[in-house]
Amino acid sequence: MAGRAQEFATLSIESVDEHVAIVRLNRPDASNALNTQMGRDLVRCFEDVALDPQNLRCIVLTGTGDKAFCAGGDLKERRGITDEAWTRQHVIFERMVRALIDCPVPIIGAVNGAAYGGGCEIAGACDFLYAADSARFALTEVTLGIMPGGGGTQTLPRAVGERRAKELILTGKPFTATQARDWGLVNEVFPLSELLREALATAARIARNAPISTRQVKQAVNYGLNMDLASGMMFEIEAYNRMVPTEDRREGIRAFNEKRKPVFLGR
Repeated sequence: MAGRAQEFATLSIESVDEHVAIVRLNRPDASNALNTQMGRDLVRCFEDVALDPQNLRCIVLTGTGDKAFCAGGDLKERRGITDEAWTRQHVIFERMVRALIDCPVPIIGAVNGAAYGGGCEIAGACDFLYAADSARFALTEVTLGIMPGGGGTQTLPRAVGERRAKELILTGKPFTATQARDWGLVNEVFPLSELLREALATAARIARNAPISTRQVKQAVNYGLNMDLASGMMFEIEAYNRMVPTEDRREGIRAFNEKRKPVFLGR
């Protein structure tokens, strides 16, 4: 993400190598709470990647510090704002979630601490999640007189099932990283000291694969889940056919037959 490390007020971006980057939610004094500026920064960061991925092949999204991934919406900022201002702010958050979900580059969420409210929704918009054993999750909006509005009522049921999601959202009760894994929201749980290393190891493995292939896979899964099976199969074939004339497809077959690692160039 070199050359992309713009001055984001609420994000920290680190290029691990030419294909992998870490994006950190970076408001540690506020438990990385989601404010208007962070929403704008996430929109710009991930929409820029969608417009021009350059050599980027995988992103790890995490929080700064060891206490919070994102504690949710910044209620101090929201205190006393008008209904109109609240609605305008929420449009930014809606676009933020869509930017994460629609980003063509795979996003691994590395949940390093509390992921409450909007933080849980940001995590839910990632392609899959690793979590520290100390991480906690919750969608607490109903306890504040609102409801999840950043995809929580959609992404959580898709991950954990309708009935579990209803229980969690209607009660607002927190749940542990181990529960999140057992229920299907989180893929793996690690000690905090190992979390980023494990996420980066998986990111490196993804980055070794053909980037057109990984982007088409993400698109096929995301869209196919919202179709009937026959339509999803047709969508998959259209995604598959996009790769037939690529140089990467020919390189992959060549490398297999020559018993060497392929060198994919994204074309």
